[in-house]
Amino acid sequence: MLKTEIEKALTVLKNGGVILYPTDTVWGLGCDATNEEAVEKINTIKGRSSDKSFIILVDNDSKLQSYAEDIPEVAYDLIEYAKNPLTIILSGAKNLAKNVISADGSIGVRVVKHEFVHPLLQRFRKPITSTSANISGQPSPRFFDEIDESIKDAVDYVVDWQQDDKEPKKASTIMKLSPSGQFSFIRK
Repeated sequence: MLKTEIEKALTVLKNGGVILYPTDTVWGLGCDATNEEAVEKINTIKGRSSDKSFIILVDNDSKLQSYAEDIPEVAYDLIEYAKNPLTIILSGAKNLAKNVISADGSIGVRVVKHEFVHPLLQRFRKPITSTSANISGQPSPRFFDEIDESIKDAVDYVVDWQQDDKEPKKASTIMKLSPSGQFSFIRK
């Protein structure tokens, strides 16, 4: 079942589509983070401004160097020791769709070990976007049942995994790291 869902989602991502999928935090909308058209589809689905940046997900901290220029050493320690999902904002984003990157050139990155997302990322070999599966301005859905039907209808594939999970989840902690290692919390 899990393997089949990963295969289906992988096919959609490779073809520039958008998936609705469970993550280590809330249900998310995802696409190839290097594909501008796919990213724009998510903005359209959410009714979201195109000038907002995205969080990207990777399967391993060794991938950070592929998508950000300035990675302070402390970033690796933070990722290794974080008990809860942690998104780190890094400077000098690169090799990503322009509409994923923040206006200041930074990118939010989260290394994910989730049972669905991690193997999907390993197989895809590129980062995927992660944004909550809600209409812009609405609350983030805590469970699959709270996702607006218009979102379910608009995506190219709805992952059939953990849809019945009622364990409360929350968005990741977001920390901005400067190249010197100074940090500030954006969301705790």
